[in-house]
Amino acid sequence: MSSKGAELVVRALEQQGVEHIFGYPGGAIMPVYDALLNSPIKHILARHEQGAALAADAYARVTGRPAVCMATSGPGATNLVTGIANAFMDSVPLVIITGQVPTVVMGTDAFQEVDVFGITMPIVKHSFIVRRAEDIPRTIAQAFQIAAEGRPGPVLVDLPKDISNAVPGATSIFEMRRSQHDSPDPAQLEIARELIRNAKRPVLYGGGGIPMAGAVDAFRAYARASGIPVVLTLKGLGSVPTRDENFLGMLGMHGNRAANQAIQESDLLICIGARFDDRATGRLDGFAPKARVIHMDADPSEINKLRHADAGLLGDLLESLAAMPTELSIEPWRRWCAERKAEHAWRYDAPGEYIYVPDMLRRLTDAAPDVTIACDVGQHQMWVAQHCHFDRPEQHLTSAGLGTMGYGVPAGIGACLARPGARVVTVSGDGSIMMNIQELATIKRYGLDLKILLVDNSSLGMVRQWQQLFHQERYSEVDLSDNPDFVEVAKSFGIPGFRITRRDEVDGAIRRLVETEGPLLAHVCIDPKSNVWPLVPPGQSNDVMMEELSA
Repeated sequence: MSSKGAELVVRALEQQGVEHIFGYPGGAIMPVYDALLNSPIKHILARHEQGAALAADAYARVTGRPAVCMATSGPGATNLVTGIANAFMDSVPLVIITGQVPTVVMGTDAFQEVDVFGITMPIVKHSFIVRRAEDIPRTIAQAFQIAAEGRPGPVLVDLPKDISNAVPGATSIFEMRRSQHDSPDPAQLEIARELIRNAKRPVLYGGGGIPMAGAVDAFRAYARASGIPVVLTLKGLGSVPTRDENFLGMLGMHGNRAANQAIQESDLLICIGARFDDRATGRLDGFAPKARVIHMDADPSEINKLRHADAGLLGDLLESLAAMPTELSIEPWRRWCAERKAEHAWRYDAPGEYIYVPDMLRRLTDAAPDVTIACDVGQHQMWVAQHCHFDRPEQHLTSAGLGTMGYGVPAGIGACLARPGARVVTVSGDGSIMMNIQELATIKRYGLDLKILLVDNSSLGMVRQWQQLFHQERYSEVDLSDNPDFVEVAKSFGIPGFRITRRDEVDGAIRRLVETEGPLLAHVCIDPKSNVWPLVPPGQSNDVMMEELSA
């Protein structure tokens, strides 16, 4: 008996090695869900399509392979959109399968019809609408290849219901092309080598493209051999261990002062897999004003997009890094950077009675160096980036480009499934967790060993901080003091929890998080007026850093 289109979809996913799909069923995608019953692929039923997309996003970041999420047409598809945009902004390989109304009623405003192809066009790397069941195997294979090759990203496959139910004629086998890595231009390589040989104050400025290109080991080897000081973007954290002597810290708006000072004083910026994002650069025309630029990237659109590159090395990062010189005379510069690093080292002797979150987070990664942290978005996200230790990039899951509140819990779910047995903690805020709190049910359903460290300041902390600093303390709609009892909420989902309010409870809380088996929520109440420091004011260059306000 011939297979229906839906069965071809599932078989094609099996051929790609898919083990998990994150999704939510509905009418138009029902044939594929029916076919899944005969497959070894495990479907993870999220409680909201956005949760499914964000869990798949984290799964892809941890495994380094394209992940799959799926939903029905109309509202199911539109609920995926934030997750798709999140993957697009952070270059995460994702294959999204959406059900669609039958082809005969497409364009008629049929029940649960929406033009997801058009809606997502600006936020996907590529899109397909499948018009013939015969095309399904080829389309799925192409989607995986496009999602993973070059600069990774999300690929949408929109599947009308009649195509899922159709019995195709002969289907051809699609041969995957071997992904070709472009080699950097030899003339540009020689210019880059000459710039490095002549530099007196070079800095390696690394971003999320390093792990995406599988170039972490090559980047570390070059940094170690050359001795060039390293700064990283939010998404690049872990590309060198955060305790490495050459690492100066994260740069940018909430970066370490030593990292920003080094950038501003450098005479050569070696940008590797980063994109001169405004949160990293501050005012662009004031960013690294004395520096010439070498830019290594897999995406040609990034070279010269925001900053002129004196040498643009397009293509394989491993090849470019291996070609760079390492015998440099930069010892005075290294000493200068080391002195700035010591001068601006984080301090943890904060006054007051409230729990000091930076110290708590530092203690967490001291107690569990192997932990993977899935962040939500807000002040806690910046505290994690500043104060947690990461030995590998995949230990730090964060929504960098889009800043998606609600990312943390689904991302923790994706990480738990991608690395069974790994220690995973979601650090969330009281604002963020409410965005996808329904996914506590997913944690319970699958018995995931996900710990949640909920930092509660009873407000939208980052917005409140900006209103305090830049809107004359005119606080507008940031008060969340009517939050629910989060411990009771967790218990209602079958997840145990506890609350701490004092500093002397922090060590015990961390011990419980590290030693308890199974899911657990720690509700940490902090000073509602806590702020993240330092801070580069919007529109300013990175040498204008605000420090903590006096009481």
